[in-house]
Amino acid sequence: MAPALPRRRLLQAALFATATPAFSYAAGGGSAAAATLPAPAAWTLRPFELKDVKVGQGVFAAKRQLMLDHGRGYDVNRLLQVFRANAGLSTGGAVAPGGWEGLDGEANGNLRGHYTGHFLTMLSQAYASTGDQVYADKIRTMIGALTDVRAALRKDPAVLGVTGKFGTAAENVRGSYQYVSLPAAVLNGSATITLSAWVKPTHDANWTRVFDFGNNNTRYMYLAARNAGGVPRFAISTNGPGGEQGLNGTAALPLNQWSHLAVTISGSTGTLYVNGASVAQNTSMTLNPSSLGALTNNWLGRSNFDDPVFAGVYDEFNIWSRALTAAEITSLQSNRAAASSAGRGTLASYTFDETAGGAFADASGRGLTATLRRTWGGPSHAGFLAAYPETQFIDLESRTSPDYTKVWAPYYTAHKILKGLLDAYLATDDARALDLASGMCDWMYSRLSKLPEATLQRMWGIFSSGEFGGIVETIVDLYSINGKTEHLALARLFDLDKLIDACAANTDTLDGLHANQHIPIFTGLIRLYDATGETRYLTAAKNFWGMVVPHRMYGIGGTSTAEFWRARGVIAGTISDTTAESCCAYNLLKLSRMLFFHEQDPKYMDYYERALYNQVLGSKQDKADAEKPLVTYFIGLTPGHVRDYTPKQGTTCCEGTGMESATKYQDSVYFKKSDGSALYVNLYSPTTLTWSEKGVTVTQTTDYPREQGSTLTFGGGSAAFELRLRVPSWATSGFRVTVNGGAVSGTPVAGSYFAVSRTWQSGDVVKVAVPFRARVEKVLDDPGLQTLYYGPVNLVARNSGTSHLQFGLFRNAALSGDLLPSLSPVSGKPLHYTLNGTEFAPFSEGTEDPTHAYFRRSEPRVVFGTTDSGVTNPARSDGTTFLDEVWAGAPFGNKAALVSRVQSTVNSWVSAGLLGQADGQKVVTTAQNASYVS
Repeated sequence: MAPALPRRRLLQAALFATATPAFSYAAGGGSAAAATLPAPAAWTLRPFELKDVKVGQGVFAAKRQLMLDHGRGYDVNRLLQVFRANAGLSTGGAVAPGGWEGLDGEANGNLRGHYTGHFLTMLSQAYASTGDQVYADKIRTMIGALTDVRAALRKDPAVLGVTGKFGTAAENVRGSYQYVSLPAAVLNGSATITLSAWVKPTHDANWTRVFDFGNNNTRYMYLAARNAGGVPRFAISTNGPGGEQGLNGTAALPLNQWSHLAVTISGSTGTLYVNGASVAQNTSMTLNPSSLGALTNNWLGRSNFDDPVFAGVYDEFNIWSRALTAAEITSLQSNRAAASSAGRGTLASYTFDETAGGAFADASGRGLTATLRRTWGGPSHAGFLAAYPETQFIDLESRTSPDYTKVWAPYYTAHKILKGLLDAYLATDDARALDLASGMCDWMYSRLSKLPEATLQRMWGIFSSGEFGGIVETIVDLYSINGKTEHLALARLFDLDKLIDACAANTDTLDGLHANQHIPIFTGLIRLYDATGETRYLTAAKNFWGMVVPHRMYGIGGTSTAEFWRARGVIAGTISDTTAESCCAYNLLKLSRMLFFHEQDPKYMDYYERALYNQVLGSKQDKADAEKPLVTYFIGLTPGHVRDYTPKQGTTCCEGTGMESATKYQDSVYFKKSDGSALYVNLYSPTTLTWSEKGVTVTQTTDYPREQGSTLTFGGGSAAFELRLRVPSWATSGFRVTVNGGAVSGTPVAGSYFAVSRTWQSGDVVKVAVPFRARVEKVLDDPGLQTLYYGPVNLVARNSGTSHLQFGLFRNAALSGDLLPSLSPVSGKPLHYTLNGTEFAPFSEGTEDPTHAYFRRSEPRVVFGTTDSGVTNPARSDGTTFLDEVWAGAPFGNKAALVSRVQSTVNSWVSAGLLGQADGQKVVTTAQNASYVS
């Protein structure tokens, strides 16, 4: 294993990578010339682009169409709302999606922006697959908006002028973190005072400030639009909350309507007015502004406490060095201050008539210009782009423990945005997307390259807060396009050495780790191997895959329980309502695919088929919805579980990856050798491949898995190459290939690829027979708990019971070992069967039926060919039954072979004292007399 390079030598290390920039900017138009992601030299196989593989009618097409329709109809301005708000731009009245992608979502919306990145990727894949311009138009709308957002963040905030109570007003968009800072002299130490404001709140958060003058949370004077009771509150204190002298309103301010608020203090009397009416009075006040002394924080919209920033609109704000009369307050209700009996404020008067810039003129004559500011200042680098301030990234650098209400995976969210931008560039050639992506990496490098090694290791080891998703893979992809050595160096700054070193040494340390925080790390490591040649990266990824598959894998291909991994080999002990997080399957598919590019071990594609045809398909509901993608978060594997396709609060990570999965089902059907000498057919799926380098097309016609095989028809010109057809590991007999009606010689081996070499001509037809058989897979830590498979299809029982159902399957098993004859087909419903009155259906069907993915195997008596011997089916101490041992010898060439197996097993069990001699003879006689399905 090569030692890790010190990060201060990363730029040096980057120089030996051979990637060359693969793009150029078109003159004048602002878009880039056609670009593709360069395939690494280390890949012995290459994928085809989505546009090269067209999806035909079959199990994937219907689900894909549901997602395409969702993407087509969804208003992307809703996704852009949180980005525009963060930059202080108009949101155009758009309503954020909510859930994780909104300010009111889980953990204060600290993950917002991630879903927008997923959506960009989904649109990019949809456009690449279909060529439908509607998706390109949406992408360009989003890229244009994000370009505007970054430009706005690069500058000081600017006023957002809107229609006001009397003229123009200044809107403070929720999520902008903007406020107005007034000069220190604004209160002028006045003992008597009136403060007056027109406001239109747009959100009902408690404790947002209309104004707050103070130094800290000890000395201050504020007016909150809502207190804990939801009504306006004025307070002044020199001793914190416990020393407040206050005035409380009597009713909540209406949202999206103008309200006038005024506070007067004269002597010991303070009065609060709402819309001209006195609603509270305190005649025992001993504090006034002069009691506060010199103040440094004189703010409109911001609190001296950790309260939300005011969201809404300001029109006039005036301060007088006297207490206005009730009549003067009344006159302000229908007039600007200048036209009222009160006149303009004598200490300060802001009309908010400005329509540009970030300064507000003072009309009082004192020249106290106010300034629009951000609570967090501004980005540390011009490349920063996010839907929230940079504060989460800053906090992470000193954080030692997780708290997602403060810091929730900011680099994970950055990855989703970065990936969406890169995919958008590759799909539409929009150079703005590439520029945004490159800028984000420049910004991340400017932050992370300054941090000590120990700080980086600590950050990436923190659960949730330090999660960074597949960012390394995407950064290396970007590096392969632009060739910037800083970007390769950036990718290596995410090395989590304790994980990499353990996996490179094949030491399993996964117990207790958050699954989806770590799976995508390994796709990044493979890409680092591609770029640097450092073997520990690839070795770690290979070994890691083997720690998960099959040792932490459920039958459907998923992994994790309540998002975490448990001890190796513990499956039954982890089954719950929160098993198999959908993101985990998505990322394991990516990892399997990438490993296969390096090493053509069929186990990777066997896994790919398992997870794709079962968990991934089954995670998408078979239903249209304009608002939600209808994808599961968890897929509970407990008895009677009903899938939830609208998980948590919505816009979750799994809904994001689910949108991506449903628009790239075809990405691994075919691969080609890097030298063009072979075409790999990994999946049997109705598709049409255009292999432009060879000048040929390959059309698969099949209804797989409802059909047990596929027909491949060649078109175009002639080309010589080897056709490599995958023989699934479960296809233990009967796999056959014909070319133009003639059988192809050779012996297909389950869990391998079957090769056919020739010069292919237009019109050539290859038929592939892939016979299915029903089989069970036993849970590693509880062999009596099993799941039923028919070929690649996981069949699950539909039953509302909440205890494991019990089934026997040997009663009519075929000589081939196929268990299907023990079940009865359901007429008109392909791949549906019944057993003991219970219906079994493909896991891939996205219904809301209660399902049993696992059942308890029960074979109480020895039965052959539906004939009951009357003998109890004995078992060894490890749970293996007599029938298990007999049928382990399948397939049997004929009845005699089965009877011979029964006789030898009886002899063994009688000798071991596990079966009586007389019962043994009954069993043999029953086997001899029974009739069997061949």
